[in-house]
Amino acid sequence: MKEVEKMNNTQSGGEDDRYWKLTCDKSQNGYAVIRFLPAPDSEDMPFVKLYSHAFQSKGGWFIENSLTTLNQKDPVSEYNSELWNNGTEAGKEQARKQKRKLTYIANIYVVKDPANPDNEGRVFLYKFGKKIFDKLMSAMQPEFEDEEAINPFDFWEGANFNLKAKSVAGYRNYDSSGFGKVSPLNGDDEVLEGIWKKESSLSELVAPDQFKDYETLKKRLTQVLGLSGTSRPAPQEDSGDEDIESQLRSSRPAFAKEESSYSEPELPSMSSSDDGDTDDAMSYFQSLAD
Repeated sequence: MKEVEKMNNTQSGGEDDRYWKLTCDKSQNGYAVIRFLPAPDSEDMPFVKLYSHAFQSKGGWFIENSLTTLNQKDPVSEYNSELWNNGTEAGKEQARKQKRKLTYIANIYVVKDPANPDNEGRVFLYKFGKKIFDKLMSAMQPEFEDEEAINPFDFWEGANFNLKAKSVAGYRNYDSSGFGKVSPLNGDDEVLEGIWKKESSLSELVAPDQFKDYETLKKRLTQVLGLSGTSRPAPQEDSGDEDIESQLRSSRPAFAKEESSYSEPELPSMSSSDDGDTDDAMSYFQSLAD
């Protein structure tokens, strides 16, 4: 994973300073307090989903965004479907190694960052996995009657998120993370508007120009795996997040523009492993077989 990260940095020309990362010690423990922010100006959603692939074979590394993010067929998903359905354990094992990674991206305000105090009071983009995303959704749709629903992306009626990382069975785990009490990020609306205007566009991160075309990806996949021939498309599922997304669209800041040209794409629903950064392989590939 360190090698993948280095290669990603090389492809993008170095670290992107728009993004914030939690700093962990040698024991993989880390702590910070962040605030998830509303949708940027002229955009409807406060987060976007991104699917990608990162794996190595005899032809080198394949590190690319997946066209399934755009609800388009993707050569890796097609080939993984063939592998999963060929009836062999070897095929399923290879498909597991090549499974998609699900990443969410949102704008955040850093309230407290003990390892990097200079980040405090600044706005960043933040990448996170489904483990943290589930905590966001649980805040909006609590499981028990005595729990009050909140919009974690709201300036006034949201709450700070206490991000706590620890190592469990060799993986980074965020189970101890959670929201604090509901409170305004700041009592001054002018200050809040200033924070809002510092947000980065999210729709640009999943715009079509961020993805290579199907034929280019297929050629690269063929080179990496030594393949030939064509693949059949993999089936897709509906997201099932429509109610949450409708809620979020209706809770944009009062100083936001009413109209927007961006709409969240409907994507396959995925589950995640305990580390919060990858999809559950069995759930994903069973959907391909179905």
